[in-house]
Amino acid sequence: MCRNDLLNQIRAIEFMTVDLNLYLNTHPEDRRAINEYNNYTRQLMMLKAEYERIYGPLTNFGYSQSQYPWRWINDPWPWEQDYWMEEC
Repeated sequence: MCRNDLLNQIRAIEFMTVDLNLYLNTHPEDRRAINEYNNYTRQLMMLKAEYERIYGPLTNFGYSQSQYPWRWINDPWPWEQDYWMEEC
């Protein structure tokens, strides 16, 4: 899977977790929604781990561990590249 596809999957799953989180704030006893939230959260964690293993950290300041050498300073950062222009 190319970098662009992986980032798009991460964005889509993050959207679902945020949406379900907001829903669960007003429907805290909806078991189906909780199960969906947990499922999407697991998927998101796996996708982020895969991305960081291949391309480096998505976030900094204690949210991601670093490999050697320190990769946070490698360009481009996730928000700086035109991924929609990249081909796989």
